[in-house]
Amino acid sequence: MKITKVQAFLLSYPFEQPIHLAYYGGDRIILKRDAMLIRVETDLGLVGYAPGQPTEAAKLAIDQTIGPFLSGRTCADPDALRVLFLQGPGSKEPLMKYYASVEIALYDVLGKALSVPVSELLGGRVRDRIQLYGSAGMYMPPQEYAVEAAAIEDLGFLAYKMRPALGPSKDLETVRLMREAVGPTFGLMVDAHTWWRMGDKSYDKPTVEMLAREMGNLEITWLEEPMPPDDHAAYRRLKEAGHVPIASGEHEPNDLRYLDLILTSSVDYVQMDIVCQGGYHSARRILPDIAHSELRFAFHSWGTDLEVIAAAQFGVCWPQTVVEWLEYPVYSTPKLKTMYPFPLAADILKEPLQIERGEMFVSREPGLGVEIDETVISRYPWKPGPWSTFTLHSPRKTFAVTGDHTVRFAEH
Repeated sequence: MKITKVQAFLLSYPFEQPIHLAYYGGDRIILKRDAMLIRVETDLGLVGYAPGQPTEAAKLAIDQTIGPFLSGRTCADPDALRVLFLQGPGSKEPLMKYYASVEIALYDVLGKALSVPVSELLGGRVRDRIQLYGSAGMYMPPQEYAVEAAAIEDLGFLAYKMRPALGPSKDLETVRLMREAVGPTFGLMVDAHTWWRMGDKSYDKPTVEMLAREMGNLEITWLEEPMPPDDHAAYRRLKEAGHVPIASGEHEPNDLRYLDLILTSSVDYVQMDIVCQGGYHSARRILPDIAHSELRFAFHSWGTDLEVIAAAQFGVCWPQTVVEWLEYPVYSTPKLKTMYPFPLAADILKEPLQIERGEMFVSREPGLGVEIDETVISRYPWKPGPWSTFTLHSPRKTFAVTGDHTVRFAEH
């Protein structure tokens, strides 16, 4: 089976009106949400699909370098193709990360050719289901977070993740109200990545430790990225204090930094984005060390349902004691208003994912086990520009947010 064409389609869902959100250290404007659909065609008529980084840089790399490299090659062993790419154009960063997204489509089409699910090509699945947490919660008054947490629980999810950015006292009040709203057993994750991104109002380490202690008393599942993620030593000290489980990983730039995070046992939960951080290859590289270190793994997933299923096909190759959680972004629908609508996330699949009682069933159908609705390519045309901006109050500065979650911010 030979690869005949590789295509990358940038997609956008612009909002009718920009969404304005105020937080403790500044203001955020959300203009749209983007996605990338990668399509790999073969001479057998089989097509593989994958999610990708929704950036013009990624598309350019796929169109001009990765696609031409793969065209005409035999798709029988994705690992061998990756080695060849690494020995050639892939020696230049960040081409390998873009290639890793395309590689998901190679696994998809190979699974279809062999009539096996992608999970069987990644080592073999040990289960058919993976538990999800509902992810939303963005810059609201404390009581509104509590209402949303209860609504996510009513949807059947086993846990809820939110993003606090209201100042230390209100952040703590928010978690207290959420715990009261959902009871003692429902999982609560606090994604505190804003705490170190607020310029002169960023929380200092004593404040972070106080919040970790108090939120730990409220039995949250984890505290995520409460400090700059490259300071592994600070994370290790906070973890060793024992106040609350600590999570980080989505900003790690490469496998070596991941291994430092893992082997120094700096966190309880290691996180990774399958699209932005090296795909299946990097995940397969770090998971044995996570298991050996008796840590837990949790996917970062902040895009479409295609990203969710691509991550899940790998996740079910490990027991829940290692790969414990998969993030499921809960966008606004006519039935439930959350952070904002993003219908493209579900529309990219012809049939919805099979989710019941907070768990997702991972199909054993060939490839990724889903059918792609290619009409999204014409229905959601690309709109250039950043999807969101942050403006700090002090020092006054504006940053643009790209589709690569490993990038902290890109100034514009």
